[in-house]
Amino acid sequence: MLLEGKQAFITGGTRGIGKAIAEEFVRQGASVWIVGTSEEKTRQALEGLKVLAVAPDQKFQSSGLNVADHTRVREVVEELYKAWGELDIVVNCAGVTRDNFLMKMTEKDWDDVLDINLKSAYNVCHAVIKPMLKARKGKIINISSVIGLTGNAGQVNYSASKFGLVGFTRSLAIEVAKRGICVNCIAPGFISTDMTGVLTEEQKEGILSKVPMQRLGKPEEIAYAAVFLASSMSDYMTGQVMTIDGGMLA
Repeated sequence: MLLEGKQAFITGGTRGIGKAIAEEFVRQGASVWIVGTSEEKTRQALEGLKVLAVAPDQKFQSSGLNVADHTRVREVVEELYKAWGELDIVVNCAGVTRDNFLMKMTEKDWDDVLDINLKSAYNVCHAVIKPMLKARKGKIINISSVIGLTGNAGQVNYSASKFGLVGFTRSLAIEVAKRGICVNCIAPGFISTDMTGVLTEEQKEGILSKVPMQRLGKPEEIAYAAVFLASSMSDYMTGQVMTIDGGMLA
């Protein structure tokens, strides 16, 4: 097991890519603490994780949390350290879309996406970075998107937030590398989740025309990359962006 004995904190862990990452971490022996906006859905997701346990000492916890709330994020992280004592892995996967052309985009649409997709990474990392620096270890994984690297009409807010995560990742990686902390980023292409489930067939055909592999990615294919970045196999890798997109940016 690649993550045996490790302890992970995962935002957006109740659905889509975040859920797949949490599940694969559990299969690899990690203890997981997931957060989501709905307390009830987060508890339900946690019960699903418990049945995947592979070791008797694995721990499971969840919290309903608005990751854009700086004070509340710090409170939850403090609860984690009091309960677990240490934290090895952070995955910032919380994300939303509020798509529209800029001329029709409201200020709220902009703020919501930047707060959840980008500010949340600041909130979480700001809360965990001091204890990680003291421990001289840690893996931080930020989930960006190919849209942050290429741009896309109707998604200026989403693209800005995801490109912001790339800059955040690279800068933080430089700051903390000497203390043994690795900070990396995954940029998924179009993945089969509830976000892509709302697309029309015409929209899906347009997307697939840009993907050499001619299919949407699977959430577990992102999760496998997250396991690599969370494990000792990536100990000499930091400040990088792993693009998993079926060849879109080839």
